[in-house]
Amino acid sequence: MARTEFYDDPAAPEPNSLVVAASAVVCDGDGRILLQRRADNGLWALPGGGMEMSDSLPGCAVREVKEETGLDIEITGLVGTYTDPRHVIAYSDGEVRRQFNVCFRAEVVGGELAISDESVELRFVAPDELDGLDIHPTQRLRLAHHLERRPTPYLG
Repeated sequence: MARTEFYDDPAAPEPNSLVVAASAVVCDGDGRILLQRRADNGLWALPGGGMEMSDSLPGCAVREVKEETGLDIEITGLVGTYTDPRHVIAYSDGEVRRQFNVCFRAEVVGGELAISDESVELRFVAPDELDGLDIHPTQRLRLAHHLERRPTPYLG
């Protein structure tokens, strides 16, 4: 299913759903950040996705990272909450979503890196390489907050 992301765009369609989601900044021992190039829009992004009724928010992040990357993670902290109403995601099935995302910090505890049907590429990226990648502004904000090592989580 294809998706189009809008940000601060007056031409964006009106949302018809609100989805609770979790994402994770997963770093390796060298401080590189795990990113996936999404199959549905071609953009680089943190792994994550919508919460299921049986999930906790941290559990959602753990499950989504496993499904999308093959890696088992342990949550180590909170980057922040992201609820910007200017960010709208339109799917080819007619859903137009606003997302409430909680972004966690995490470390790898097992598994093997493996591409899923949701991604076309996975890699650990050094912070100085981020500017060269096609990343949505809302994802860049999460990455910036992680790299700032903020003393308290972002609440927005």
